[in-house]
Amino acid sequence: MNDAYINLVTFRKDGSAVETPVWFAKMDGRLYVFTDGLSYKVKRLRKDPRIRIAPCNVVGKITGSWTSGRGRIVEESDLERRAYAALRNKYGWQMALLDLLSRLSGRIKRRVILELTVEDGLDRRARP
Repeated sequence: MNDAYINLVTFRKDGSAVETPVWFAKMDGRLYVFTDGLSYKVKRLRKDPRIRIAPCNVVGKITGSWTSGRGRIVEESDLERRAYAALRNKYGWQMALLDLLSRLSGRIKRRVILELTVEDGLDRRARP
């Protein structure tokens, strides 16, 4: 999965799906995403670790196959540092700019890393 975005689906209490296009980095067979720790997707993941993901464009239009998995909030500081390094390596100046804006606004302190483990592989593509 070499796309810039994935569409991350988390599930509400009633089972309905909520889609969110996000940046991600692949590391050690898992995907890592950063987000605001107060976001609803974090709250949903705390209650239900099930996820679905698919490659997408910036507005969330799906460009590949869906796959299922599980998500969790990373609590290990070493893994968090490595995940941020992978994201910075992948997104370069865009991540640096976002980090700067987040620092200036004070939101960087609320950030968390999500670890996504998918069940049927990371490199599946949609069939034409």
